[in-house]
Amino acid sequence: RMPRHAQQLRDHDRNPCVAETDASRKCMDDNNYNKDMCTAYFLKYKSCRRFWHDIMMQRRRNGVKPEMPSAEERKKILESMG
Repeated sequence: RMPRHAQQLRDHDRNPCVAETDASRKCMDDNNYNKDMCTAYFLKYKSCRRFWHDIMMQRRRNGVKPEMPSAEERKKILESMG
């Protein structure tokens, strides 16, 4: 059984950047942990985290619950942006 924290990181409703996390980890595995080979993956992960963090802070300021949109709601937000 996975520790609770690890389960939360894998939960698409809590962590909007599961795919970016997995891609970064796979890149590191595939490239013998040479970080230089995975810069693009790290940048995608960082921009994902930054984007959803900003959305979360905006929702918190506006009193919207839950602060992190669900996976389904995030999909709609991204589709509306093109």
